Amino acid sequence: MLFLTLLFPEVAHAMGTTGAGGEGGAGNSSFFFMLIAIFAIFYFLMIRPESKRRKQRQQMIEALKRHDRIVTIGGLYAEIQDVHDDKVVAKIAEGVKVEIAKTAVSAVREQQ
Repeated sequence: MLFLTLLFPEVAHAMGTTGAGGEGGAGNSSFFFMLIAIFAIFYFLMIRPESKRRKQRQQMIEALKRHDRIVTIGGLYAEIQDVHDDKVVAKIAEGVKVEIAKTAVSAVREQQ
């Protein structure tokens, strides 16, 4: 094998054997850095923005209070009448009140 390495270094490199200079580990380190780079790109483009949106949504749900105008994930427009631990009582029309899970609130509208 040493004979092949000395005469044909390209073949030895393609076979994965190291030459007399010990250059076989260079491929492994470049793969490792490429893997780290891919993970970093994945983190900054997908994981971090999603966790930021989730945190903002959780803050919005925790900040719900009486007389907030909300929109539910089902598309109902309502005004909060009472806030409980895991649900809100909302008025969707005159004399019509419904209980809505806090997690079903998609947005808080501006006060008019």
